[in-house]
Amino acid sequence: MLKDILLIIILQLVYVPILTLRTIFMVKNMSALASFMGFLEALIYVFGLSIVFSGEQSYIAMIVYAAGFGAGLFVGGYIEQKLAIGYTSVTVNLQEKNEELIRLLRENGYGVTVYVGEGRDSQRYRLDILTKRNREEELLEIIEKYEPKAFIISYEPRRFKGGFLVTAMKKRIKNKKTTSK
Repeated sequence: MLKDILLIIILQLVYVPILTLRTIFMVKNMSALASFMGFLEALIYVFGLSIVFSGEQSYIAMIVYAAGFGAGLFVGGYIEQKLAIGYTSVTVNLQEKNEELIRLLRENGYGVTVYVGEGRDSQRYRLDILTKRNREEELLEIIEKYEPKAFIISYEPRRFKGGFLVTAMKKRIKNKKTTSK
């Protein structure tokens, strides 16, 4: 019985992160990876349930299964945050144009587009920045350091075409191919 309980917990700690990644891959249109994760997910799910319902005291196994599912959600969320797949679009609203911040962001590889707008009381400046999700915290720290009163919104774009980031990525891929030959 103890062996089955440990196996159920281990299976859930593997199953739920795979479920999390499969969902993310589907949302990000990475169908091949999502399909593979779905296969693994179904295999582990059926195997785990067979263990739960084959034992004499299945109510204990069911509770362990549910607890393992909850723990697996925590692990899956942690893994997703560390992988940080995809991109983030960050909109920064400033009261004054901060040339130093804009220059620093560009020097650090961020594509920054600056817009001038009309606020309630005065002119405002909006920075639109697209970055990889794994660089979002770094970006927010820079902004916080130079503009602690900035109004910031970040969201994940589903699709984009052209622009600074796409051009920079194509150049990096091209450079990697020529240097690896």
